[in-house]
Amino acid sequence: MRHVLAADPTLTDFSQLIWWMVLLKVAIVFVFLLLTTIFMIWFERRVIGRMQNRPGPNRAGPLGLLQPVADALKLPLKEDIIPTGVDKLVFVAAPIIAAAPSFVAFSIIPWGPTVSVFHHRTPLQVADLPVAVLLVLAMSSIGVYGIVLAGWASRGPYSLLGALRSTAQVISYEIAMGLSFVAVFLYAGSLSTTAIVAAQQHFWYAWLLPVSFLVYLVTMVGETNRVPFDLPEGEGEIVAGHMTEYSSMKFAMFYLAEYINMTTVAGLATTLFLGGWRAPWPVSLWAGANSGWWPVLWFLIKVFILLFGYVWLRGTLPRVRYDQLMALGWKILIPLSIVWILLIATVRAWRNETHSGVVYGTAGFVLVLIVILAWAWDSGAQRHAARLAGGYQEGAAEPAVADGGDAAQSFPVPPLDLPHYHGIGVRGGAEPGSGAITGSGASKEVTGA
Repeated sequence: MRHVLAADPTLTDFSQLIWWMVLLKVAIVFVFLLLTTIFMIWFERRVIGRMQNRPGPNRAGPLGLLQPVADALKLPLKEDIIPTGVDKLVFVAAPIIAAAPSFVAFSIIPWGPTVSVFHHRTPLQVADLPVAVLLVLAMSSIGVYGIVLAGWASRGPYSLLGALRSTAQVISYEIAMGLSFVAVFLYAGSLSTTAIVAAQQHFWYAWLLPVSFLVYLVTMVGETNRVPFDLPEGEGEIVAGHMTEYSSMKFAMFYLAEYINMTTVAGLATTLFLGGWRAPWPVSLWAGANSGWWPVLWFLIKVFILLFGYVWLRGTLPRVRYDQLMALGWKILIPLSIVWILLIATVRAWRNETHSGVVYGTAGFVLVLIVILAWAWDSGAQRHAARLAGGYQEGAAEPAVADGGDAAQSFPVPPLDLPHYHGIGVRGGAEPGSGAITGSGASKEVTGA
């Protein structure tokens, strides 16, 4: 194997590939994703152990490096249990549907320029399309079907709750993720990943489009169901969510899908916002930094820095409430992304006409003003909700307490589902004409008994 000076690949390069070269790159990507998953399992446990002042895996091999290998051997050997009464076909197919799209999505990620492999010039990327970035959104939408079908086929309350949570979460954060891409498309003028990397030859979009980058960083955590947004598998609430009834290799495939999705979205963030495989400054001052096989190293460094961010979040932040998760997606990320897109489109239109730096100053002022107004509106809404939750009404000096109860019992209470006890109210009262006897020492008549 040898290399020549790199060149930016184009879409036409992918129509001239030899079939065995395509299979070779597919195999390389497949092995890379599996090895990255094994490494991240070990890396996550070691880093979180250090953050929480406790040892991580340290028994199997030096520094516990063989622990992921032991886990990979253990899972297939465990008993594969299929609960009675489930839809077996859907139950078995759900893990496959969840894991397969995560492999496909990585195929459009460029991890290097055009190089020579076995005397054949080829781009270090499996495939590219004129709408390549949309393939990632499509695969993430298909992947959530695996989670939904797993929860539905399990016929359990916790599994179904996890599936419903995942559906709402993916819808909410996929919209914000798609909106964060729009500003990149406006600047690059293309949806092709190779064209987007080529457009960042001088400036990374993380610096030109900081709001889009920050929104994407939040949505990539929500898309992969990781802490603090791991509500679909909240162990303290719904056992393990959609994976509650799964074991052995089926459970391992859900586990594999999560870590491969982490690598995929980190690779996409590198491609769209961090210059892709291009060397960072000041390494880029070296003439050979973006040639040969060196760009693969820069790409891997960027990806693993983002993956470290996942581990850092898990070891630092607690799980948020579900209403906070939905509020962040619908009330903050989506409106902010829409305003940012309008601002970017306006700036680019004005710059093409006036070429004036005043445009950037005006745009920055407008953006800061919008952020302050949104923060003030959200803070006011939260204070108003807190006052209502505490039993206080606007303009009232005393707390509003219903039915003569105390303030602690003023929240709405659903009626008890007691089919054999008719006429008994929520707090022991009786409906008029029911014939029920109330009181602390009196026994209640059971009507119809």
